Amino acid sequence: MRHGKKFNHLGRTAPHRAAMLANMACSLFLHKRITTTLAKAKALRKYVEPMITKSKVDTTTNRRTVFADLQNKEVITLLFRDISQKVADRPGGYTRIIKTGNRMGDNAEMCFIELVDYNELMLNEKSGKKAAKATTRRGKTTKKKEEAPVAESPVTEAPAAPEEEAPAAE
Repeated sequence: MRHGKKFNHLGRTAPHRAAMLANMACSLFLHKRITTTLAKAKALRKYVEPMITKSKVDTTTNRRTVFADLQNKEVITLLFRDISQKVADRPGGYTRIIKTGNRMGDNAEMCFIELVDYNELMLNEKSGKKAAKATTRRGKTTKKKEEAPVAESPVTEAPAAPEEEAPAAE
């Protein structure tokens, strides 16, 4: 029975699951966005977000705690130097999961998991630099109604005086 066991085992043994999540976390920190199944992404989010919170305070204890899980010096340096600076003012919610549909072979739900502050498209929309909005043709007329031709009045105007020619410059 699985009473009180709240996390997804992902069909793996504990050491296999820990190694897989550590590898996926390293890939996420390096590439800022990875494609995976929805179940793995949800498990990865629970695994990664406490690490990012620890990286906000750069102490030896926090570095050792995160290194015990990830075992990759380059990723630890990147996490504590770059990523922690970018998410310093964010109180939580460092990752975003975007569903992309089902996988062709086994119909598994696929998704992107990405670091929120590194998605350039969403940051541009948030800052007001929106792309040109596509126009629709529903119910709106884009052409102005042509005005009816104005009938000329019977009064004729006096012919205009001939313009004087400017002297030619020699």
